[in-house]
Parts: sequence; C-alpha cells; structure tokens
Amino acid sequence: MAEKRKKIGNLSVHPLCLGGNVFGWTADEAESFAVLDAYTEAGGNFIDTADVYSAWVPGNSGGESETVLGNWFATRGNREDVVLATKVGAGVPEKRGLAAHGIKAGVEESLRRLRTDYIDLYYTHYDDETVPVSEFITALDELVREGKVREIAASNITPARLEEALTFSDAEGLAKYVALQPRYNLVSRDTYEDDLAETAARHGVAAVPYHALASGFLTGKYRPGVTVDSARSGTAAEYVRTERGQRVLAALDKVAEAHGAELATVALAWLAAQPTVVCPIASARNTGQLPALLAVEDLRLTGDEVELLTEASK
Repeated sequence: MAEKRKKIGNLSVHPLCLGGNVFGWTADEAESFAVLDAYTEAGGNFIDTADVYSAWVPGNSGGESETVLGNWFATRGNREDVVLATKVGAGVPEKRGLAAHGIKAGVEESLRRLRTDYIDLYYTHYDDETVPVSEFITALDELVREGKVREIAASNITPARLEEALTFSDAEGLAKYVALQPRYNLVSRDTYEDDLAETAARHGVAAVPYHALASGFLTGKYRPGVTVDSARSGTAAEYVRTERGQRVLAALDKVAEAHGAELATVALAWLAAQPTVVCPIASARNTGQLPALLAVEDLRLTGDEVELLTEASK
C-alpha cells in the first residue's frame, strides 16, 4: 500500500480522497461510519470535509459533516491514521470570508467539532477578494506555527490570486499553499485547465479535484429516459441532455468494457492521469458505492484511452 501513496506537501495520501459532503446529509451517522470504516479498512487514509457541510440542507446549519467525523474519530481512536482536510471561508454560522479573525474563529470551531487538536490540510474554501493576500496567508501561517494546521491549501480561487498568494508566501517565508481543490472532471474542464493548471504546475501545487464524478453523471447511471433517486439527480441529469455528455458516456463505456471496470473508476482514472492531479475526491453515501471509487488505485489507462476520453470531452 505504501508505494501507492501520493505526496501533498509533507502529507502521504491514498490515491482516492473520500469526500465528506454526504456525511450528515444523504448518509446519516450510522451509514457514514460504515462508509468510513470500509474506506479505511481498504487502505484509504485521506478524508475531505468543510465547516459549511451541509448547511444547504433544510434544518442543518453547517458543521454536520465535521461533527460526524469527530464522533467517528472518538469511537475508533484512529485520528493519527487519517489525513484530514477541512475548509474555512464559506462557513458557519454565516459566510465569514477570509479575514484573519474569521479564520482563527473558524479553525477553533472545526477543531471542536472534529474532536482533534490539529488539521492536516486546511483549505481556504472560497477566495475573498476583500481581504489582502497578506492578511489571510499570515493568519494561516500562524495556525501552522501553533501546530493547529500541518499544511494549507486553496479552493475556488482565480489564477491571479493563487499566483499572488504563492508569491507572497515565498517572499515572506510563510506557509505556502501545497494543494489546490478545483472543480474538474470530464464534463467540466475549463474550470481548471489552462491558466489555473499552469499556475499550479509552475509552483508544484498538487491538484485534488472535487466534483470528480459530476454529481454522479460519470458513474453512467444517468441515461436518457432513466430516473435516478438521488439528491443530486437534477444536476447530473443536465449533462445527459448535452451532446458532450453523450460523447463522454460512449467513450467511458468503451474504456470500461476494455478493462472490465466501472465507469466511475475510468472517470477517476482519467483525472488521475492529468498533469498536476495527485488524487481526485469522490464521495459514497453507502458502502456499495465504494469499490468503484477505490478501484482507481489500480486502474492505469493507456495513452490512447486517455486521448479518447479527452477528445470526447471537448
């Protein structure tokens, strides 16, 4: 297993990052525990959440996912075995942005819910252009120096602001973003490729894409005339109606058949084959969805297969 680990800064992670957005949403605590147990028993060690998950659900206020994870860590006693990522900036109880006081309050709330005294990878969830780079990078550096955070990262940021943040960290000798979490998949390529990917490559920043399966569309279960019972079916169904969506499904079908693999595994393997991508993020609301995700660890696409999928997704 160790030889298949990927590096993000000083962290060593599994090739599949388990998304925690479903914990406390479409997966209750018992089902979440089952998914987490199955993931770690299969060798997984990288879990992603955020302080705002899942504030969009009626009756929730945010922090539900972190609370589930904190309870799981407490019952399993395995915090040191997991590389834990969470985020600040979109958070609870309101969108607090990236002002230094908001970051410092946010990390304390996350640590309390997660029932831990450190976070391995701490993301700025959304950029806040009302706050100077110098303010939030300095605040994040203080958290690293205090031992509350091991590494820092960014999500939902423009190439210009990413460049500015990385340059400031270098100039001042402060903690520096080691990872970037972009929205990126076979039907959403312009959200990362070109300037953002180039900036990440030039600075050696690891990409950890979210929305890797396009709300489930890239699993192949969404087809014309098929109704899927899922909280995210509306988003996924939109891709079915596009020509590109149909081209991508046809290419995924072909490659999946050649490998005897699930479409989800192939879609994740395409991401894993892209420059700068270290590992994709995917979530499972039950244990039955996990095997296809974990299989990305062993699936290597040929150059021709990568090109087929790339062409289909244009």
